[in-house]
Amino acid sequence: MHSIQDRLPVSIIIANYNYAHFLRHSIDSALGQDYGEVEVIVVDDASTDNSAEVIASYGTGIKACLREANGGHGAAFNTGFAASRGAIVLFLDADDYLYPNAVSEIVAQFEVDMAQMQFRLHIVDERQRVQDVFPPPEVPFDSGDVTPQLLRRARYQTTVTSGLAFARSALETVMPVPEQEFRQGADGYLVTLAPLHGKVGSIDTCLGAYRMHGSNHSVFAEKLGQRARWRVEHDFHRLHALSQEAEEVGLEVPPDANLRDPTHIEERLASLCVDQQRHPVAEDSRFSLAAAGAAASMEMNVSLRRRAMLAAWFLSVGLLPQRMAQAVLSWKLVASSRPAFLTRLSKTIRYVMG
Repeated sequence: MHSIQDRLPVSIIIANYNYAHFLRHSIDSALGQDYGEVEVIVVDDASTDNSAEVIASYGTGIKACLREANGGHGAAFNTGFAASRGAIVLFLDADDYLYPNAVSEIVAQFEVDMAQMQFRLHIVDERQRVQDVFPPPEVPFDSGDVTPQLLRRARYQTTVTSGLAFARSALETVMPVPEQEFRQGADGYLVTLAPLHGKVGSIDTCLGAYRMHGSNHSVFAEKLGQRARWRVEHDFHRLHALSQEAEEVGLEVPPDANLRDPTHIEERLASLCVDQQRHPVAEDSRFSLAAAGAAASMEMNVSLRRRAMLAAWFLSVGLLPQRMAQAVLSWKLVASSRPAFLTRLSKTIRYVMG
């Protein structure tokens, strides 16, 4: 392993909008790193709560960037990156936090030809009680050169904002983030384009915490159709950005790459089943999506049993009557909708099939 030089400056950019309740813990976790060369940048995206007061209380201990108008996730990323100087850059959502050894572990394993490092996070509740691990331990990260996965299905196994670190050189190539298209989910833009400019490294231990609570953008409560439509459209934006970036480096992405991605297909099925009138792809049918999902499942980098179970799930959604299909979709995509016996069964299956 050819690690990058020690003591390189690292930037932690905290993006905040109306998370004053969690913000102090997030900032303290960034300031509390056991690696010396860390700058902490806090971008407040025109919050209407008391976030500005929390930020001001740190004085010169952090670099504050207070946006006058709310621009969303992408705008906050762009603002923070423009103010940063680190050779390695982390983006931390203001409701999440890092463990003290996060940066030192990342630096120790970051190699000179890497564009991105990803690591697992503990899922915690509002009281910081650990509930699970994300991504689940039985789902392996994709590492190294992930370009083949991107060119085939426009996705690879990665993680969310707070579990990512990037080489500045890669970010300078792909940023700024398109702010309108990625008002939410700016991390999706970065993880899709950065790997075209270097390898992806993975750390399987948890280096931080991903807080789940009622106002997470990624949760959407029980609004399954709304969530599914947003994710489908977000994937289309990612595919468009990927196609443009790939073309610049002499590569080509198939226009139907999303239809080889089980994650995209399950959200597309949810959108179609729950609210067909507002579904963004008029020509979609349940059976065609289910068949594509079953085929894509069998190419995943997980155990054969897990692949077979997911393929069977897709086919059941495609073949069951509409109301039953909606229930099966909801049970998989929104954990809170599952009957108690299914919750117990899913946990058993998860560990048996790891």
